[in-house]
Amino acid sequence: MKLGGDGRRKSTNLSIYIIVLFSIFLFGCFLINDKVKWMAYFPLSRPNPQEIQYQRSAPNNPIIESNKNPVYNEEIELPPENCDIFVGKWVFDEVSHPLYRENDCEFLSAQVTCLKNGRQDSLYQHWRWQPRDCSLPKFKAELLLEKLRGKRLMFVGDSLNRIQWESMVCLLQSAIPPTKKSLSNSGSLSVFRVEEYNATVEFYWAPFLAESNSDNPKLDNILECIIMPESISKHGVNWEGLDYLIFNTYIWWMKSHKMTVLRGSFDEKAMEYDEIERHIAYERVLRTWAKWVEENVDPKSTSVFFSSMSPIHIKSLDWNNPNGIKCANETAPYLNMSSRLNVGTDHQLFLVASNVIQSMKVPVYLLNITILSEYRKDAHTSIYTTWEGQLLTPEQMSDPAMYADCIHWCLPGLPDTWNEFLYTRILSRP
Repeated sequence: MKLGGDGRRKSTNLSIYIIVLFSIFLFGCFLINDKVKWMAYFPLSRPNPQEIQYQRSAPNNPIIESNKNPVYNEEIELPPENCDIFVGKWVFDEVSHPLYRENDCEFLSAQVTCLKNGRQDSLYQHWRWQPRDCSLPKFKAELLLEKLRGKRLMFVGDSLNRIQWESMVCLLQSAIPPTKKSLSNSGSLSVFRVEEYNATVEFYWAPFLAESNSDNPKLDNILECIIMPESISKHGVNWEGLDYLIFNTYIWWMKSHKMTVLRGSFDEKAMEYDEIERHIAYERVLRTWAKWVEENVDPKSTSVFFSSMSPIHIKSLDWNNPNGIKCANETAPYLNMSSRLNVGTDHQLFLVASNVIQSMKVPVYLLNITILSEYRKDAHTSIYTTWEGQLLTPEQMSDPAMYADCIHWCLPGLPDTWNEFLYTRILSRP
């Protein structure tokens, strides 16, 4: 009896065990079927933890907080704060430079389109600046556009800053649909609008920063420049409310060792002048500019930059080429970086600018482009440019001693490097 009872209990337990196993099997089939359906909608690979983190931080500021590019999903390596990005060497790089093609940028002026204007070599476009102790981040237009979303960036100064503005426009425009970008000119102000990002990249003509008789951008052949060192409000009203301001003033100062300074205003019939040393007038202007910055700029919302002197190359003996004619036919930089190349830059003005900037309460970032640009005797527009608004004729091109422009630069070219410095600084700020 006991044996029979035990058998019945074992039979009952076995039946329960089978039912449980069958239930587990059905449940497992359900899970497998559901998982197959789920996998049909998602890839097998999963985002790594870093990708998840960047996706979550996207609504805030993914560029600065994560140092990731939300478009390319790759790391943006910014140089450390203690790295002097202006000390380094020029490296020939046909892979990454130029950063854009001359034919791909419709916004370039005839003054800087050297290939279109007849230059046969394009070597000048392939030189990349390599800092000695770090590297510049790879330029990505979408990344900078995100930083500029809803903001205004303005270059203020002379024709060298205008060329840097053209460079910046070309660096950005390739990432913008054709119907979402436009350029307009009105007097001293040129504005490149990026509709999709509600952003503008602007240029304001003020070759001396302070008021002068050279403030009309259409009059670029004034022989005797007259300045009002303590008068800047006429221009300054156009600089208010900007998010990024990039100033420069230099090349117009090089017309004479002494500057003509107006005592009164240009509205007066009888005007009186003083002749003062260039560096003294330069400091007076920069002190006026610094005062305007400190009274009108909120460093919490506006970043201010000052570009140092853009050099000229008019004496080929400066780089040991006795048979050369100014910068004409130069196809390579001066590569002996161990020695300083003296091309006549007024470094006294550089010292004045540096001292004024260091004394300011509002932080100003100095874009120290001078020395590295002095080695680029190859990058000027030379005879492949315009003269008084017109392309040089064949006869003029055959006379480089007279017509070679060794002040301005071809694009793509050296000013793109200046903008790489600006790009690096903007990305490194919150």
